[in-house]
Amino acid sequence: MIDIRELSVIADYFVICTGANRRQIQAIASAIDDKMGELHVSTRGREGNAEGGWVLLDYGDVIVHIFGPMEREFYRLERLWSEAPTVVYLQ
Repeated sequence: MIDIRELSVIADYFVICTGANRRQIQAIASAIDDKMGELHVSTRGREGNAEGGWVLLDYGDVIVHIFGPMEREFYRLERLWSEAPTVVYLQ
């Protein structure tokens, strides 16, 4: 998770993660969406799909990017937003 508050007005945080395959990408997206629903946080938008290797979930202040391995390497959001401080990094 990176903090983009000082760099952009589109959100406060980006959560960037990788699913090993299309099924895992969909499972991650569904689990996040289910949990946010339990917390009464509605999705403002959803882009992409697991078959395309990329899903974006927009919760307003937090935008979640779920990539397949090749797509994550291609887009390199951490590099694009390299000035943003890392809040949490898990490997």
